[in-house]
Amino acid sequence: MIDSVGLIGDPVDHSLSPAMQNAAFRHHGLPDSYVLWHTPEAELGQRVAILRAEGMRGANVTIPHKTAVVPLLDALDPVAEAVGAANTIVRLPDGRLHGSNTDVQGFQRALSAVGFDPTGKRVVVLGAGGAARAVVYGLLHAEAQSLALVTRSVEPAEALLSDCLATLDSDPSLLALPFDNPELRQVIVEADLLINATPVGLDGTGSPIADDLIHPHLLVVDLIYHATPFLRAAAQRGAATQDGLEMLVQQGALSFEAWTGLAAPVDAMRAAAQQALKERT
Repeated sequence: MIDSVGLIGDPVDHSLSPAMQNAAFRHHGLPDSYVLWHTPEAELGQRVAILRAEGMRGANVTIPHKTAVVPLLDALDPVAEAVGAANTIVRLPDGRLHGSNTDVQGFQRALSAVGFDPTGKRVVVLGAGGAARAVVYGLLHAEAQSLALVTRSVEPAEALLSDCLATLDSDPSLLALPFDNPELRQVIVEADLLINATPVGLDGTGSPIADDLIHPHLLVVDLIYHATPFLRAAAQRGAATQDGLEMLVQQGALSFEAWTGLAAPVDAMRAAAQQALKERT
């Protein structure tokens, strides 16, 4: 097996991507192996430089490097450039590194899988990191009616909304507010879709907001791909829920196709991810 592709992030031990991507490589009879590359911030440049070596296909990028990796790449596709974050790196034949953002389309496909169309809907997104950038960009380009972005301080949220607004022809209602703003309750009351794009709950503890802010008419999505306290509370309060597994599968399928030029075996990738998650719990 050739360790030609992997996941760059900190942490990475929780990831289901190796099981999912290695199932895809086996499906096509490829000798490649997808591995985990734990990469502290100080080592990011060195790790990315290794991808230029002959025989490397590229990488995925996760928390907290999706924005920091951008200036280390040679080119970006239009979506990654607009979002300002890349989660997929492809090594080109001449050794240059090309960044793309498969999170945008992966998230859109995940919403479609549960029959939710964001067009004309009111949305609340918690967090403003790399994953949130992709989600916000995708929702606004799908013509959500309004979007409230909630962060610990409003400056990152305002900057993200401004960046996304510059890519739109429409003029949706946009709001940036901190978690401790009392307006948050009413904003969620009026929302159709509530998304956690923060890492809170990744370790199985904690929730980004108080449980009593959730109402039964919401679709509540957590980009973390296991049952978090946030999702359990939402289900208990009668809301529809979706974890991040389907987004993981869909963005991973797009990454696989970018690395190999082959059709991703989506069903096999989903089954492998589900099995790996089951073995872990």
